[in-house]
Amino acid sequence: MNTIAKKLLLPVIIIVMLSGFWFSPEFQEIAAGVAIFLIGMLMLEDGFRLFSGGFLERILERATRSVTRSLLFGIFSTTVMQSSSLVSVITISFLSAGLISLLAGVGIIFGANLGTTTGAWLVAGFGMKVNIAAYAMPLLAVGVVLVFQSSKYLRGFGYVLAGLGFLFLGIHHMKEGFETFRSAFDLTRLALTGVLGLMVYTLFGTLATVVMQSSHATMVLIITALAANQISYENALALAIGANIGTTITAILGSLTANYQGKRLALAHLVFNLVTAAVALGFISPLREAVEFTSGILGIAEDDFALKLAVFHSLFNSLGIILMLPLLGRLILMVERVIKAPASDLSQPRYLTEAVDEFPATIEIAMQKEVKHLYDNAVELITHGLNLHRHELFAAKDIEALVAKSRKQVEFDIDQRYEWRIKTLYSAILDFATRASSKALPQELVARVYQLRDVAERTVRAVKAVKHLRRNTTHYTIRPQGAITDLYDGLRTDIARILVEVERLERAAPESRSRLWLDDELQHVEITYNQTSARIESLIRGDQISAKVATSFLNDSNYAYDAMRELIEAARGFYVERDSALAEVEQILAIDDDDTDRVA
Repeated sequence: MNTIAKKLLLPVIIIVMLSGFWFSPEFQEIAAGVAIFLIGMLMLEDGFRLFSGGFLERILERATRSVTRSLLFGIFSTTVMQSSSLVSVITISFLSAGLISLLAGVGIIFGANLGTTTGAWLVAGFGMKVNIAAYAMPLLAVGVVLVFQSSKYLRGFGYVLAGLGFLFLGIHHMKEGFETFRSAFDLTRLALTGVLGLMVYTLFGTLATVVMQSSHATMVLIITALAANQISYENALALAIGANIGTTITAILGSLTANYQGKRLALAHLVFNLVTAAVALGFISPLREAVEFTSGILGIAEDDFALKLAVFHSLFNSLGIILMLPLLGRLILMVERVIKAPASDLSQPRYLTEAVDEFPATIEIAMQKEVKHLYDNAVELITHGLNLHRHELFAAKDIEALVAKSRKQVEFDIDQRYEWRIKTLYSAILDFATRASSKALPQELVARVYQLRDVAERTVRAVKAVKHLRRNTTHYTIRPQGAITDLYDGLRTDIARILVEVERLERAAPESRSRLWLDDELQHVEITYNQTSARIESLIRGDQISAKVATSFLNDSNYAYDAMRELIEAARGFYVERDSALAEVEQILAIDDDDTDRVA
């Protein structure tokens, strides 16, 4: 929904509610029940969000291995969390961060549609047959106590308990409201039969779910009204179909801040639910017969229409999955054609969308990927700034020989490329880090976000340093000019060698990465830097370079060694994750190596 639609819809909803409150006290209890239920849904979602950053994210990453696993994850997670909306938001967030494929995301959404039917079973089988309010009170009491604890897991568990308490309380008030309402007004007089009834009540179900943004709330409302004989069974089936269509609004709204992959997932969700609804409406009679047959097998009473509705809800969602799974490949191709991937623009952030802000795991992964994106752009600028080509450099067996034969200037505007490829991305990274740090995140995650921000800053500094180098480097190396060419080639070689070593670090297995190489390399840079002045003085005394040229080189060497330091420190911050125990072992190994060298 756009902003204008929201502005128009809100006054209409409020006017309708106030009118209902005025004419019917019973309507107040039903509306209050819906509101309490929705508060419970929000608390339940908030509770499960506090558990994110661990088990849920690890399971979701593994769901990419097959469509079957994705489907099962969607069923399981929605059953546990009782919120297909939350599962949709999580899936869009992970898809936007590049953690799962579109195929896996669609599989999860398929499963979530079936998982959401468990809510109808719980309400129809349990909520309508016992005094559910008696269970709500202890859940609320214990949950509220836990909500005020400092541990995020205790708070999360508290939100889950309190959420369940509010869900139960909301169901109780809706049930009581419809029971009382029945004595004053018989809504079954508004029942419609035939095709017209199917169409009208499907639309009502869709609109109710769009307004409440919860198919669970709509289904509970339908079941309580059905149990109180306030709507006909036939119309309840149509309302359930409409609720399935309306639930796609959550994915659509969630995709508005996502990248193109998130939008594709929302479209696939809409297509799936529309096809499922169309099949359910078209085959409503055979489905009703299937419900009667299944109900007989399960021992459901002939007049227990609430449970029969739960059976119908499960059957038509299962039918939709059975029909759409064989067409999954075509569905993916269709949404990819409708929502095309944007043309590759290296100057724009790829992963830092608002959709990935929702969960700790996606915040960290998106930040890592965008910083790597920035670094890849930086490598291109640095190599071109040194009149080298990245693909040749990373394939070279002898870096010094490659530098010596690279005498042709790479034609490009380094200042303009810096503005497009570096500055824009760096600004986006800073903005994202600021947004992330303002959230209630684990301290270790905030520290990692700041660390990655610092990696980005060091990368930018390295590019700036090479920008200062470029003019003289080009001037003194496009043709051999004696000692000064050798000096600038030496700077080019040293910077290029560090880029190659960082690339090897990228390809290495995470467990084999160590900071020892980085420490050694930094030490080598400092030793070479400290020897530069003595070497220049020797060349001046030997009349191999002039004092003026020497001064320019000393200034440029400062830039070059700054670039080397920044690249090494950036690699340390990005690749090497060390705890205190690993650091201690590495220090011991380093001391042993020094001792061995001295003995030798």
